[in-house]
Amino acid sequence: MPELPEAETIARGLNAVLPGRVVRRVEVVREDVVSGAAGPFARAVAGREIRGVGRRGKNVVFTFADDSRLVVNLGMSGRFMTGADAHGDHPSTHPAVVFHLADGGWMIYDDVRRFGRLSAIPVAEWRRWSRRLGPEPLARGFTAARLRGILARSRSPVRSLLLDQRRIAGVGNIYAVEALWFARIHPQTPANAIGAAAAARLHRALRRVLRNAIRAGGTTLRNYRDANGDEGRFGRALHAYGREEEPCTRCGTAIERIVFGGRSAFVCPRCQDGSALP
Repeated sequence: MPELPEAETIARGLNAVLPGRVVRRVEVVREDVVSGAAGPFARAVAGREIRGVGRRGKNVVFTFADDSRLVVNLGMSGRFMTGADAHGDHPSTHPAVVFHLADGGWMIYDDVRRFGRLSAIPVAEWRRWSRRLGPEPLARGFTAARLRGILARSRSPVRSLLLDQRRIAGVGNIYAVEALWFARIHPQTPANAIGAAAAARLHRALRRVLRNAIRAGGTTLRNYRDANGDEGRFGRALHAYGREEEPCTRCGTAIERIVFGGRSAFVCPRCQDGSALP
């Protein structure tokens, strides 16, 4: 599932070409990807001018000139494509929603597996919707002390806490595993057992991993593509995730795969042995 770096990469690509353009008509091809019925969804978006495209957590957020929003969770395989010629061919193989623009261009939400979700959010509901998510890990206000406070209030395994979007927005399994490897913290460590020094390391590692992944355009494991159709390049920089039985790049010990909470995690049994928690 696309995480913060992938959503950020897509949002930046769309924000380079969409602001100031008007959605003339919305064609819902697959009704199961929109919240509510197709008709009300299409009417809520049609006629709106796009002011900008950004991100909240793992979601791509279109802000319209009237401050209403279109929030898109990309699910497992959602992607956007844009084009200038209303009558030309487009590369979408599984179009779910087609946005016809007033200048003759188009934007297509394509989703092979159709686990994504598009929601039209009225102005009055936006703040309430956003408050359901935790703080942004790359925001200035997300300090090491704030992370330590979040950790201290939970006995959940730290990897599980990092995946909880109500506590921290945007982090998924890939980047949680990578950050914990850098911080030398075992993924199953109870969050409230992590001391101040280890929390500070985790804070630095998480922000470093997310920023580096954004610079690389995200991580493509299977379906993810950015707004230009390009794959993410961060996969070649992974130190733990998906590297079962490969040598740890820090100490040479074989990386192990463990499963808890219904998800795989990858850990170096030597570097992440629990001795670095103070």
